Amino acid sequence: MKWSDSIPFSRPLRDVRPLTQAPMQDWQEHLREREQSAYERGRREGEQALSEQLLQQRNETVELQKGILDSLRRVVPQVVQEAETALVNLALEAAQKFVAGLPIDAKLIETVVREGLRQVEDTAEIVIQLHPDDLALLRQHNAPMLDGLPEIGALRFAGSAEVTRGGCIVQTRFGLVDARRETKMEQLRQVLAT
Repeated sequence: MKWSDSIPFSRPLRDVRPLTQAPMQDWQEHLREREQSAYERGRREGEQALSEQLLQQRNETVELQKGILDSLRRVVPQVVQEAETALVNLALEAAQKFVAGLPIDAKLIETVVREGLRQVEDTAEIVIQLHPDDLALLRQHNAPMLDGLPEIGALRFAGSAEVTRGGCIVQTRFGLVDARRETKMEQLRQVLAT
């Protein structure tokens, strides 16, 4: 159909004026009103769509925030526990390296033996096992302990490759007192782990 073709109507149209007869000023005013009305309708629809989009984004942000906070609530205690464990292990390793770096002399060995003897209840038939080098060091310095202690009596010393430098094992007829460095470090680790 062309623009110049006639359009047949089944009934006559009422209150219709041809545009060519309408004053030009009314026509421009009519167009401005329609344009303003379309602009206002578009602005309201845009504001409403933007408002809905902002509300949806805010809800998504709140849900994301809740998820992050819940995740942190679950993870933080685990991270704290892992950090505590790592810190304890680090402190123990530092202590172990510090203790391992201490020079071993007769005084240190005597102190370790006395500490081990404090844990012994039975003072009969005590055998103190030392690393062979530590025993040689005590003998070299003629440590009075080799002849016994007044509060305990005679002591018997024996060299043992089982005992590391700077430690000892005190043996009685009722059992052993393990005063080796590594045993003490393990006991300390267990105490700190609980």
